Amino acid sequence: MNFKNKFQFLPICLFAFSAFASSCGMAKTEKDTIENQGKTQKTNLNNKNQKMEVITLGAGCFWCIESIFQNLKGVEKVVSGYSNGQKPNPTYKEVCTGTTGHAEVAQITFDPSVVSLSEVLEVFFQTHDPTTLNRQGNDVGTQYRSGIYYHTEEQKKIALEIIKALNESKAYDRPIVTEVAAVATFYPAEDYHQNYFNDNTNQPYCQYVIRPKLDKFKKVFKDKLK
Repeated sequence: MNFKNKFQFLPICLFAFSAFASSCGMAKTEKDTIENQGKTQKTNLNNKNQKMEVITLGAGCFWCIESIFQNLKGVEKVVSGYSNGQKPNPTYKEVCTGTTGHAEVAQITFDPSVVSLSEVLEVFFQTHDPTTLNRQGNDVGTQYRSGIYYHTEEQKKIALEIIKALNESKAYDRPIVTEVAAVATFYPAEDYHQNYFNDNTNQPYCQYVIRPKLDKFKKVFKDKLK
């Protein structure tokens, strides 16, 4: 099925897209695969008067994901947590061992009349490296895997179509390894992990890892900020 006809991928500046993702190993991007996705989807959702939607995303350390999506227009709530592992109610210390099977994730509640799922996933793919298996930068382990944990079959369909189009267009210099699976479990992380960047701005990890990523996000997506 033709991606461009089925989903109109939201318009973005190709140069900004490539520049932002260059540190994640992105190569030349075909403009046709990233244009016009969001407009039709958002219009259809508006017409149906949709309520809030929830998607769960893993993109490395959940402090990074949380800080980015807290600033995206249309996002109502972001909760850091653990998804799709074997151990019930895991602690952060247990998840960090890499033996529980959980991914560090952010569960994002958003208003689809303001920001479409395709726009949420655009931010997701541009703010981490979806081609590195179980690793983001110096954070290494299965808990740091790239993952889209969908809540509906429609979310799964959109995610797979976008990944297929990005791979076919050679948007990255390596294949995307993002896990796409139903959200089997979600356990909110401990309270001190919530709103982490805003509460710990001067902490070294926040200054040297989260801050540069957040600054780049704000520059590229300045028209989508709260």
